[in-house]
Amino acid sequence: MNRLVLKFVASTLAASSLLATPAAAEQKALADNLRIVIGSTSTGGDTYQVSAIVAEALSKKLGINAKVDPVGPTAALQAISKSADGSTVMLFHDQSYVGNLYGVRGFPDIFKEYKIGPTVAINPGDAFLVPAKSPYKNMEDVIQAAGHDKRIRVAIQPGGVSALGYTALKNAVEVRFPGKEGNVVPVNTGSQADKNQLLFDGNADLINGSVQANEQYTRLPADDQKAMRFVWITARQQTLQQADPEGLGQTSREQLLNYATPAVSVTLDGKKNFAFDKEFFFIYNADIKPEAVAAIDKALADIYAEGAIQGTLKKSFFIPNFMPAKDAQTYLKDKADETRKLIDKIK
Repeated sequence: MNRLVLKFVASTLAASSLLATPAAAEQKALADNLRIVIGSTSTGGDTYQVSAIVAEALSKKLGINAKVDPVGPTAALQAISKSADGSTVMLFHDQSYVGNLYGVRGFPDIFKEYKIGPTVAINPGDAFLVPAKSPYKNMEDVIQAAGHDKRIRVAIQPGGVSALGYTALKNAVEVRFPGKEGNVVPVNTGSQADKNQLLFDGNADLINGSVQANEQYTRLPADDQKAMRFVWITARQQTLQQADPEGLGQTSREQLLNYATPAVSVTLDGKKNFAFDKEFFFIYNADIKPEAVAAIDKALADIYAEGAIQGTLKKSFFIPNFMPAKDAQTYLKDKADETRKLIDKIK
């Protein structure tokens, strides 16, 4: 009798061990403390917001402690260069390769020196704004002004995603008014607060901003020095249409669509308009363990299938966008190659 009981217990434990193997292997592939470094030093920006949402979801799903560390792009890339075991990973957006395309120091070719991980979200709120009292009512006014020898000062962060909108504007002026693209000039600066201040002080005609950071200023009385107006949202129309219908603040999705293509035309070649989705994705050490890549892919696939993260992201005006590492690698490399064509043309 005792032998039968022992045999039953042994077989039950063996079966339990087999059932637990996938979860156990998944947890073992990742460190109990997962450090997610990001290409921003701000805890108030969109990169930190997205990363914090994803880190919390991974912590709950895998039973680990995933923490976001805002160290900036150069320090983040250096950190993952030293972490082949996958205990430190990076989460950032398109600037990670755009910086390299613009030749910014400290931005290597991530497709050659690192491994691309999964995508997690899109920020459809990348925008350009003018002062509320600006004579330029829309982007067509801006392009026409530059084409007729008005100097248009655009406040951007050099080498960042904001520089892409500037480059696209300069290209549109060149296409429509050849030889006049020099009338669009950059005012290179850093933080969003710096860009805003340039607009407040009258030292920029147009600034890069975002729906999240600048919508509050569009609600101010027109005679307020800090009052602004949206004139362009660079996201693709089909991406912006996925945002919460309520939009953000007091600006609905339908209102925001009035600032995106095709309602706003910033042409690439006289036929097609420029549009660009700011996408967030993981970046890994080139020699990261395949098991770690698979573990994060599987955890995120489960998280997005469950659906709760979608609502959390949309509340902050982000678009859920999960794509596993292998697919993301191909997709983002193609996107970078297309972006290179525009940058090289204007260079």
